[in-house]
Amino acid sequence: MGSHDATSPRLALRWLRERTQHITDQLDAVYAQPGLHWLTDEAEHERALAYLTGGTGYQLTLYDESTRYVLLAYPAGATP
Repeated sequence: MGSHDATSPRLALRWLRERTQHITDQLDAVYAQPGLHWLTDEAEHERALAYLTGGTGYQLTLYDESTRYVLLAYPAGATP
């Protein structure tokens, strides 16, 4: 849990990447795969950046057997 105020959409994307890496480092390999794929998916990163730049939020959800991790980035003033 936590939050971070980023000063730009690009910095928000950087935060999403860092948090995704931290989470996947702690998951078993089978559950880490979607996050690891997302970390290398440049097209998806560009899509996330376009959403954030356009004023729309972006959500990434990872999970394991008992926990769901929801990473959410949204522009200041937007409703999460």
